[in-house]
Amino acid sequence: MTDPRLTPLAASLPATVPFTGPEALERRTGVRFRARLGANESAFGPSPRAVEAMARAARDAWMYGDPEVHELREAIAALHGVDPGQVIVGEGIDGLLGLLVRLTVGAGVPVVTSLGAYPTFNFHVTGFGGRLLTMPYKGDASDPEALLSLARESRARLIYLSNPDNPMGSMHGPEAIRRMVEGAPEGALLVLDEAYAELAPEGSLPEIDPEDARVIRFRTFSKAHGLAGLRVGYGIGPRALVAAFDRVRNHFGLGRVAQAGALAAVLDREWPAEVARLVAEGREEIGRIARAAALRPLPSSANFVAVDCGRDGAFARAVLEGLGRRGVFVRMPGVAPLDRCIRVTVGRPEALAVFGAALPEALEEARGRT
Repeated sequence: MTDPRLTPLAASLPATVPFTGPEALERRTGVRFRARLGANESAFGPSPRAVEAMARAARDAWMYGDPEVHELREAIAALHGVDPGQVIVGEGIDGLLGLLVRLTVGAGVPVVTSLGAYPTFNFHVTGFGGRLLTMPYKGDASDPEALLSLARESRARLIYLSNPDNPMGSMHGPEAIRRMVEGAPEGALLVLDEAYAELAPEGSLPEIDPEDARVIRFRTFSKAHGLAGLRVGYGIGPRALVAAFDRVRNHFGLGRVAQAGALAAVLDREWPAEVARLVAEGREEIGRIARAAALRPLPSSANFVAVDCGRDGAFARAVLEGLGRRGVFVRMPGVAPLDRCIRVTVGRPEALAVFGAALPEALEEARGRT
């Protein structure tokens, strides 16, 4: 049953939730999670300076936030050495992706992404009537050359790439990204989702002219900055494209508390560096736990590790469910052959200890069921 007032496109869409949150899973199963290791949040929290700034701003929460997000845009521009007119700030990368798709994709417009890549982008493309075209991963990484080939063949408007990659943690170096920019067909836009950029190895990200009309890159405060609950992200791109966001964005979408917290986070250069160090240690610990259970951890440049469970998606799903029954929340890729893995977010040592104790039990149970 559907509301007859919906547009034909909206009426044709399934009710889709790209991610089921841990809170929903707790309500559904009645099990409280002891280790929240599935949403790629930063368990190390925000900068103390950001916490203080948000506490101060809370007293003025009766006022709307600055609709131009002026101070935050200026600080982001200074951080990256670009002009504020080349920066758009919005409600997380997810919100900005939705606005970008709204600006560039209409009914039947082809869009290229990797099969099994970040599903929220696909959600937006489908929601605006675009024609989603996918290329399989090559091994455990997206395949830039194949994506470009499909984009040329289809005359795609957008080419989406997350780098570092979600859900596999793999990463393409600067030269590979430069080749993608140079190889983008005329009229196409490379959409670089760099949510995990601050956690990647030093020197592994490309330098890109922000005025290059072939690319827009997105960053977030949800990962290294530990502000996932605020929903703040930003894009860097050519002025003409950035200015177009003003035609469709929610101008009061970022409240005062969110703007204050993100601004303080930008100005604290030491905190994300410390978080990156802790994340690197956590990745090592997840790898140790996986190898102790005779599983293979994949190399990661993000704040999670994909762990190859050694069989197929059904087995990995059984492991995931077994972990859930033991109070450990993790996720897994949704498409074969990536779905042979579970994806484990770096957490604090005590949470990783819970995971380490639960994994052998979940594996034994899964082997008995599949």
